Amino acid sequence: MLASRSLRRLVLALACSAALAAQAQTATRINVPAGDLAAALAAYASQTGTQLIYRADQLRGAHSNGLRGQAASPQALDALLAGSGFRAQHDASGAVLIVPAASSPAAPARTAPAARPPQAQSEGPVTELETVQVTGSRIPRAQVEGPAPITVVTSEQIQAAGFTSVPEVLRSLSQNSGSVQGQQNTTGAQSTPGAQAVDLRGIGPNHTLVLINGRRVADFPLPLGGKSNFTDIGNIPLGMIDRIEVLTGSASAVYGSDAMAGVINFILKKTADGTTIDYRFGDTSHGGGQSHDLTLTTGFERGNFTGLIGLELQDKRPLWGFQRNIQDSTLDAPTARRRLPRLTAQIYDWDDDINIAPADNCAALAGLNQGTTELAFDRWGEPYCGSTRAIANRTIQNERKGVNFYGAFEYRFSGTLSWFADVQAGRQTVRLLTGTNGNDVNSDHMGWQFQDPNATDSNDGMFYNANTGHYEVWTREFTPEEVGGLRNRMNTTVEKTFALTTGFKGMIGENWDWELSWNHSQYSASVGMPRINAEAANTWFLGPRLGYDADGYAIYAPDPNKLFTPLTPDQFAAIGAMSVFHPKAQNDNLSFMVNTPALFTLPAGDVGFAGVIEYGSQSYRINPDPLALTDTAYYGPRYGDGHGNRDHWDVAGELRLPLFSSLQASLAGRYDQYSYGGKNPGKFTWSVGMEWRPVDSLLLRGSYGTGFRAPDMHYLFAGNDYYRRTSTDYFQCRTDDPSLSNDECWDDGSWDIATRDVYSGNRNLEVETSRSGTVGFVWSPTPNFDLAIDYYNIHIANQVQTQSRDLLLITDADCRLGVTDTGAPVDITTPTCVDAMARVVRNGAGEITSVLFGPINIAREQTSGIDLTANYRLETASIGTFRFSGNYNWTRRHTRVIYPGDPTEDMLDVTFSDTTLPRSKGNLGVNWDNGPWGASLFGNYLGKVANYANDAWTRSTWRFNAAARYDINDHFRVALTVNNLFDQMPPKDPTWANYPYYDTSWFDSFGRSFFLQLTYKIGGAPLQ
Repeated sequence: MLASRSLRRLVLALACSAALAAQAQTATRINVPAGDLAAALAAYASQTGTQLIYRADQLRGAHSNGLRGQAASPQALDALLAGSGFRAQHDASGAVLIVPAASSPAAPARTAPAARPPQAQSEGPVTELETVQVTGSRIPRAQVEGPAPITVVTSEQIQAAGFTSVPEVLRSLSQNSGSVQGQQNTTGAQSTPGAQAVDLRGIGPNHTLVLINGRRVADFPLPLGGKSNFTDIGNIPLGMIDRIEVLTGSASAVYGSDAMAGVINFILKKTADGTTIDYRFGDTSHGGGQSHDLTLTTGFERGNFTGLIGLELQDKRPLWGFQRNIQDSTLDAPTARRRLPRLTAQIYDWDDDINIAPADNCAALAGLNQGTTELAFDRWGEPYCGSTRAIANRTIQNERKGVNFYGAFEYRFSGTLSWFADVQAGRQTVRLLTGTNGNDVNSDHMGWQFQDPNATDSNDGMFYNANTGHYEVWTREFTPEEVGGLRNRMNTTVEKTFALTTGFKGMIGENWDWELSWNHSQYSASVGMPRINAEAANTWFLGPRLGYDADGYAIYAPDPNKLFTPLTPDQFAAIGAMSVFHPKAQNDNLSFMVNTPALFTLPAGDVGFAGVIEYGSQSYRINPDPLALTDTAYYGPRYGDGHGNRDHWDVAGELRLPLFSSLQASLAGRYDQYSYGGKNPGKFTWSVGMEWRPVDSLLLRGSYGTGFRAPDMHYLFAGNDYYRRTSTDYFQCRTDDPSLSNDECWDDGSWDIATRDVYSGNRNLEVETSRSGTVGFVWSPTPNFDLAIDYYNIHIANQVQTQSRDLLLITDADCRLGVTDTGAPVDITTPTCVDAMARVVRNGAGEITSVLFGPINIAREQTSGIDLTANYRLETASIGTFRFSGNYNWTRRHTRVIYPGDPTEDMLDVTFSDTTLPRSKGNLGVNWDNGPWGASLFGNYLGKVANYANDAWTRSTWRFNAAARYDINDHFRVALTVNNLFDQMPPKDPTWANYPYYDTSWFDSFGRSFFLQLTYKIGGAPLQ
């Protein structure tokens, strides 16, 4: 949050622009509705261009009778203030101050009190950026920035940059450098369908705290990748956002758990003069993804009761893979193996190690997949029925339909006491269709392979064919024609969000503010996952089961024509199923805050203080389809369960100390404690910041803080989740041949065995800890130019990571043999050995049947780099105003160590295979305004990222958005936005063989998009 500054220093900083502000008072007619005085002054300032300086805490509860049709003048401002208890005062420099009417003109300006420190408002409201509120935009940035860098993105900047969703906005941030799931991510779409995450500094989505109006929101109720919790940013209504504040670096001492990488605070609109109707239509130049968005906001005042109401309706159609020619076929793949047709039907004879082609060479299936199914041959020359087009039967942009409601209300009992309430409610229906990447792996919603619920680990997927006397594997992928259209097999998630914050706030005496509030948020969903009924499909294709042979394989006498004959939609409906989950997550929090701008006085000024005490609870429950937890109901993977709750309380405080006239310090401390499952982990965190202004145009700043993260709920409370995997028995391999290394055992494959592994939560996890620091400067040599450069460093210890199954298998072998593969002795009695041997489960014959794994505190991660931001405004007398902005992040270092004693991994190196992180990321923007006309150009830069093979770099890229607007009159605007102006497609990566043949973490194939926006305002001030 931006810190408050002394009133005297702000007046001096504005002196250089006072003349320009005076010139802005022209004969413009002013229309300011009656109501809150602060809102009236803001409207007056925006309509006249006048810069006003006032203390927001003094104006609380004051009212204005408004203005209608008057020309801008000092007399008009006096009329606006009449009866409010305040008046306008002009100092020698020409600056306009709003002061109490009883103030003596000759009285010296009192040093402004410190701002309500946002640092002490964890889960509390963030209502003002500073107690000294300055309207207009000519304040030197060096005068209003604080000790830690904060990026503020306003609604005007969002519109000028052409963004149409919150994920687009956050993806453009230079600090958002993590590789996260998007709408094209198949794995994420299956585990958390429709949800989208943000990852500041590339440390992980669960390390970024997301707030709305300064309040915590409930997590998406399903865990990311089945492992960790996160906040879904995909359903935040863009049209209701006033601004987004991004604080990067550790903020645990300020906001509590989850804030290690930073905080993103969405500030929604609080006031509205008149009624604004905003409609946006969108389409793409290549087809698909058409959208409609309607937003309505209005405000009211009935005596002491005021409010704002916002409503957003959204209808976005899906964009399909087959609608983009760079990914509509397997022939688009960069490697020969992946260009093979996508499997539709196949019989594999395990005894002869061959595929059996149908007698008609797939003629019966030829009409499927839009007539592209044919006889194909795999890389070994074995026949199967396949289609080059089937690979694209999936969405690359979700369908989304829904409504969001937002209301902000206040009732003033007096000038020192009021009741407030913020309400958010939303219902979104998100539909998507996932696919698979390989030629021989089937999706569980569009494919089937024999799956025996009674099979052992080693023979699952294979049956004994009594007609041929051979063991066989039958595979079938279903087509759009058979399922009755692709929409019938889409994942359908109905998301319901609700949040309520209500309470009382007021003043005690002249300098103490207080607030008592209760916040509740919940996120519930109905998640429909299309599946295949395993037993019904087995019976349809194979007939009745005839028993089991001596080796435990199921016996069937099937007709192969069944496999190679198209199904009707009704026949498919008999084997298709919809597995429905009902996950839910919620937060409740009760808080009491106090703050004062003058706790006591130092020689250099008043000391500001803020304090908070809070108590809250958090819970989640996956509520899975019970059949999805079994091996008998559906073909494909099992899904896990999880539920839990925990309580927490915290107390925090912050001081802002003016040490000298040019030097200010801030100190914050916080203690958090959690309670769950008999555990009570707690941690004290602290931070310190310094601001030094040797001259008014230069700010030198630095901050340092400690942080912590309580473990994710699902890390703690995950139920058993089962995975079918192939495991290498290193113990048996090295027993049979002691000369072999672990790598040689893995490469050979002779000691591989099918296992059913179990992932489960760990309630004994400890908290993660961090250290974070920043140092930098802000330089504002003129009111029209500013430059900020900051260095950051974040170090996380005791980080939670999921155990490596392969390492557990190696450790089990080392402990059982008493020696590593390099000859180092191993003590079997150590806790590490005892744990590993308990997790690698073997049967009576010594064969591995399962590996039990879960999350543990093992890792450490560190990142550092430089953020650079610059802004310049050029004002001309004839052709309008130009505003230039730039942001750039250069990551100097990003390393991690997974297990103690392991070598340090360079996550920015091209050979790092776990994720793709760019070393540099940035954006450039230019806006032009000239009366009713306006235009903008915004460019988003992504530095080079590693290719799929991790042996070369993918080139850096630029994407540009352009926008133009015209005000037909001061209450009606038409705007056109073109996203991806030059129709850029993902860069070519000859090694990215998996569909869609590019890195979906950073690139998409949406192509050029057009958006036509109409904005009409009924009553109130002119559009801004």
